[in-house]
Amino acid sequence: MKASTFQTLIIGLLCLAIAGLSGGLYNQYQRTAELHSTNTQYRQTLDTLQRDSSTLKDAQEKLRYAMKDLKQMVDSGEQQVNTLDPMLGQWAQEIQELRDGLTARATQADLAALRARLEQVEQQLLEHKTQPSPPPPTSSTTKPKQKARPKPIPLSPPFSVLGVESRGGERFLAVAPHDSRALMDVRLLHSGEQLGAWRLKVLEPNSAIFAVAAQPDQTVHLP
Repeated sequence: MKASTFQTLIIGLLCLAIAGLSGGLYNQYQRTAELHSTNTQYRQTLDTLQRDSSTLKDAQEKLRYAMKDLKQMVDSGEQQVNTLDPMLGQWAQEIQELRDGLTARATQADLAALRARLEQVEQQLLEHKTQPSPPPPTSSTTKPKQKARPKPIPLSPPFSVLGVESRGGERFLAVAPHDSRALMDVRLLHSGEQLGAWRLKVLEPNSAIFAVAAQPDQTVHLP
């Protein structure tokens, strides 16, 4: 074999070897690139999962604190209910006692007014019986003398007058039962309001004028 032919054969084999090696390197490069791309995707997916896991942990932590706050609110509400229940029962009992007391005082005031009216009627009947009979007229021309009408006896109110109070520029008469001076028993009367059979007509500077059923107006001096 000639030297030139042998050299050509060697060069051809080298070229084939280089081409094969180049193809293998190219394939290896592509596989490496694909592996790198896949690794990058996996890393991105892992980062996303880690972020989602952190978000989930934060949400769980917030939920735990919210549940703790809710439990504290429920415990506090139960404590307030347990505290308010006896107070509500006590208030209801006090309100009922006040209603019963007001009803009893109103009845006593009505009885006192009725008793005063009966006493006045009895007094008028007694005065009428004790008055002498008028003498017979001496002549037909004699005019009968007019009898002097008995002066009405002032009635005693079935309550005590404490004084006058001003509220919002208006004057009110403060009254209370005879046997009580407690603040809860004091009542403020405005013109036109009524306590028992006594209705306040006019509140003057030094006295109060009351209208009493079937009786003349009664004047009560202020203390």
